[in-house]
Amino acid sequence: MRDWILPAMGTFLFWGLYGFFPKITIRYISPLSTIFFEALVGIPVAIVVLAVLKFRPEVHPTGILLASLTGLLGMLGALSFLFAVRRGQVGLVSAFTALYPALTILLAMLLLGERLELRQWVGVGLAILAMLLVAA
Repeated sequence: MRDWILPAMGTFLFWGLYGFFPKITIRYISPLSTIFFEALVGIPVAIVVLAVLKFRPEVHPTGILLASLTGLLGMLGALSFLFAVRRGQVGLVSAFTALYPALTILLAMLLLGERLELRQWVGVGLAILAMLLVAA
């Protein structure tokens, strides 16, 4: 088994559950309150990671800036997702938003010089077609 499969399966599980629970959560509290509690629970995770790093994280100005930008974009994406599931069906919203890798692929090609094989292009095309069918 490739060494990335197990963590990718964890991502699939955690993000799959993340896509489901907000629809129930917003029955009880607003998207803004939800994102607050999501961020609050992230603090203990950060503390555990800091302990694993023996309280000596790597420090580089560009790395810190990019990591902070990534965190900001992630939280803004989560907040946008909460507002979307508040107004729409969680299954449709999740299917639509789960196609964000198409943007990632485009940016990786344009900015990092990464390339796709023909079968991967077919997969991306089918995913975009699926998004259009789901959103219609």
